Amino acid sequence: MAPRVQRELPPFIQIANHFRQKIVDGELAQDAKLPSIADISGEWGVATATAAKAIKQLQAEGYVRSSTQGTFVDLGRRQTTGPDRLRLLRAGATGLRPGERVELLGAGLEPAPDEVAAALGVEPGAPVVKRWRRYVDDEGVVAVSISWLPGELARSAPELLAPEPLPTMTFGLVEERTGRRAVRRRDALAVRPVPTEPAEALGAPAGTPVLTWTNHYWDQQGEVTEYATDFLGSGRALTAEVDMP
Repeated sequence: MAPRVQRELPPFIQIANHFRQKIVDGELAQDAKLPSIADISGEWGVATATAAKAIKQLQAEGYVRSSTQGTFVDLGRRQTTGPDRLRLLRAGATGLRPGERVELLGAGLEPAPDEVAAALGVEPGAPVVKRWRRYVDDEGVVAVSISWLPGELARSAPELLAPEPLPTMTFGLVEERTGRRAVRRRDALAVRPVPTEPAEALGAPAGTPVLTWTNHYWDQQGEVTEYATDFLGSGRALTAEVDMP
C-alpha cells in the first residue's frame, strides 16, 4: 500500500517519521540506501523541497548521511537508550542496533540502596534484582546500563538473577512470566559523577561527570517494574524525537 500524507502533521515530519521508524525497526540497516528525493517526492505526492526537508530532518537527528551518491543510514555514535531498546524489542528486533553487542557484567539480588528503594517503592535494604551490562560497538563503549527490579519478580523469572543475556530483555521476560507490561515511563537526563563500578566499565575515572539517562517504568496497574540508569560513553550523543501537536 502506498503511503499517504496525513493532515495533522507537516508532510516532511510524516516522511521523516516513516523512515526513522524503518531504521529503528531494523528494516533499514546501517549503510542502507534510502530512496532518492525525486522518488520520495513521487511516492508521497509532495514537492521535492518537502522531501529534501524530511531528509535534512533525519540528518539533524543523526539517522542518515547524504552525499553525491545518495542518502544512507548512518547511526554513527548515536546513543541507544532503554526506551529505544524496548521499541526495538516490540518491533521484533533484538533490542540492539546494527553493530552493537552487549556484555553482561553482573546479575543477582542485592540490598536496595536508598535511591533505588525510593524508586521501586520498597524499604531501603530490601532485596532487589540488579542487572548491569555494557553496550559496545566498533567505536567503543556506548553505555553502561544498570537496571533494578523488585525482588519478587525473581520468583517468577529466576533468569533475572543469571549473568546471561535475556533474548527478550527484562521487559519481555517480566511480561511473559507475570503479565506485567511496561506501559508508561518517566525519563530524567542529568550530568552526574560516575560511581566506581560503572566507571571501571566505562573506562573513566570514578567521579568523572558523565551524561546519564534514567528511566522509571510502570505496568498497567501503576506499579513500578524497573528503574534503570544508563551512563553514556564518551562522545555519545543523546537525542529524542516527539510529534508536536
